[in-house]
Amino acid sequence: MVNANQPQERQRLLKGIAFAAGLLGSLAFFGFFPGLPHVIDGGAILVSVGVGALASWVCGRRVNRPG
Repeated sequence: MVNANQPQERQRLLKGIAFAAGLLGSLAFFGFFPGLPHVIDGGAILVSVGVGALASWVCGRRVNRPG
């Protein structure tokens, strides 16, 4: 039997993975990129959450795209 919520569950999982990847990727950038003061402060955390949210939104748009 096919679960009626399967596409929504897949989309939710993919959006969560995209958010985590964006968050961790941008935190790694702020922590290890040469030339930056290797300090994770409040601004870096806010930017990282924003990047994660943007990645999640883009993933959601691509999953819902017709075709």
